[in-house]
Amino acid sequence: RCCSSESISTGDHLSSTTDKYRNLQKYFVRRLKATYQSFSKMPDHSVVCGHHHVYVVKDNGIYRVDQRHGEREPENVVNLKQASRKEGKSRVENEESFLWTAQRIRLSPQEKHLATTLKSCHKEEQIKCVVVRLGSKSSPHRIIHELEGVLSFEWATDDVLFYTTLEGLRSSSVFRLDLTSDGSRITPVYEQTQPDVFVEVSLSRDRQILTINCSSRTSSEVVHAPMSDLSMNSWVSLFVPDPDTIIKDMDVVGDHCVLVAKTLSNQFSLIIIPLTHPKDPYTVPLPPWACAFESKKPGLADQQDVFDFLLSSPVHPPVPHVLYPKEGLLLSSSGNDSYPNNQAKYITTHLEVCSQDGTLVPVTLFHAAAVEDLSQVPLLIHVYGAYGRDLNMDFHPIKTLLLDQGWVLAYCHIRGGGERGLSWHRQARVEGKEKGVEDLQACLHHLFSLGISSPSLTALTASSAGAVPVGALCNRNPNMMRAVTLQAPFLDVLGSMEDPSLPLTLEDRDEWGDPVGNVKHRHIIASYCPLHNITPQHYPSMLLTAYSGDLRVPLDGVIKYTRRLQKATQTYFNMKLETDCKETPNIVLKIHPGGNHLGPEDFEQMLQEEALELAFLHTELGLDPPKPQRRRQK
Repeated sequence: RCCSSESISTGDHLSSTTDKYRNLQKYFVRRLKATYQSFSKMPDHSVVCGHHHVYVVKDNGIYRVDQRHGEREPENVVNLKQASRKEGKSRVENEESFLWTAQRIRLSPQEKHLATTLKSCHKEEQIKCVVVRLGSKSSPHRIIHELEGVLSFEWATDDVLFYTTLEGLRSSSVFRLDLTSDGSRITPVYEQTQPDVFVEVSLSRDRQILTINCSSRTSSEVVHAPMSDLSMNSWVSLFVPDPDTIIKDMDVVGDHCVLVAKTLSNQFSLIIIPLTHPKDPYTVPLPPWACAFESKKPGLADQQDVFDFLLSSPVHPPVPHVLYPKEGLLLSSSGNDSYPNNQAKYITTHLEVCSQDGTLVPVTLFHAAAVEDLSQVPLLIHVYGAYGRDLNMDFHPIKTLLLDQGWVLAYCHIRGGGERGLSWHRQARVEGKEKGVEDLQACLHHLFSLGISSPSLTALTASSAGAVPVGALCNRNPNMMRAVTLQAPFLDVLGSMEDPSLPLTLEDRDEWGDPVGNVKHRHIIASYCPLHNITPQHYPSMLLTAYSGDLRVPLDGVIKYTRRLQKATQTYFNMKLETDCKETPNIVLKIHPGGNHLGPEDFEQMLQEEALELAFLHTELGLDPPKPQRRRQK
């Protein structure tokens, strides 16, 4: 996915190229580079700590630095270019065909071996695990084993690695790799035959327990019971949350259980349960701006009785926090002086919107001006609402750029997601999918009624399954927004659920329904499916980004949707008298060769995509030309 293909064209009068956005795209590339640079020193948890070394992914390799001897030149452990070469191919051929990025890194207990998964930049499903014997100056590091198609992996001892393998997009088998003086031995450990169940291996925080986890779209359980009696009568309830509290995650830190919780208003807190006195839990509130939580996996030499984590939001960069459960003490960094000094002016507002059936839907707003001053500003709506997953609210520099330009950002936590627990997801699964669309429509109505922006200044953005409620709303109420951007969009729900040969159809029927075996499911899907409800009317302008190598969202469905939408829009304007015609919308599809479902791995390609999206939104909403950046005086 190193270059873009030409956008498709149906031969009609609609613009299907990105030429009109090119100059503005170049401007935003420069602005984005400067913005990313201002956040280049963000803390993260990609650093892996061993007993004696710190390991980092940098440039084209994995490096380590010896902690025992102060500052030293980083030592290369894995060269990604060398790791990608195949026998019988030249270096140039391989560097063009096999570009890899390091993903997970795991160190064996005594730091004897390192295992890492490498993912192809061109093919989503092309993943391999490289096992390295760590050496020294006198004995260099050496790749001793490669495993194809590995998803999850953990060390049990210095010479035993457990791992799961991928078949298509599903992980169903667990294997054990034994490294011996005579070579290596692979032994099958477990196989899951149910087609909708995914398997992974995991290691407990204290590295004492390795688990095989099996989960489907609708079921997953973790149970603690004495080995002498595993019956349900022996299960012990440690904590029952209040009805207004949603448990998002759990970790055992020393003699304490730490629960990451959310309130119904979508705000984080920590609930600490002393395992020696489980009836005496206490709560530690977290900052009201916090929208994303990332805990750190302890390194080999890290303290086991402290809890390290990062807090962030779409417009607040990650801030390190440390919890000492025994003392009930929470510490945070004072901030990074290298960050832009306008962070403090960003305002976070939590709202609740009444949906069609009376359900209250949470909305998170980010803005730089007071709410009463937002009537004439552009509004960007974010939405997902599927698979019980929360809407992504990780920090992203592009969001700060939008706020600095006067935008207001709204994150609508519609049903189908996981923001309010399991029931929030179940309400908008299968036969309840319409509720997610109703929630999104109610959110827009409520924001407009508060005097926040207007339909002519509103754009919607979504990716993957988040495109379903957006596409459905565009079919029902296209006048509620002016522009839409969709990344790797899932738009042909009916066609995908009818085709069992597609990689995820059988698993996804738990989410969307089975139109083949259930007539009621078929009627429900057909009632909201974005592709199958397009009709001649005035649609908003739309920028769709798709990837030819995306196995999760069939490209045929995206192309079919785009062509049908272009045809419907052309039909609508052909029916209207010239005097009645509004400005014709632009329906643009950018297809990138190769790639995967999550977007570009390459930074420059990511900049180009983000800059095009900004140029598209700016142009289609008719915003004034952006003001040039002021040069800093030397």
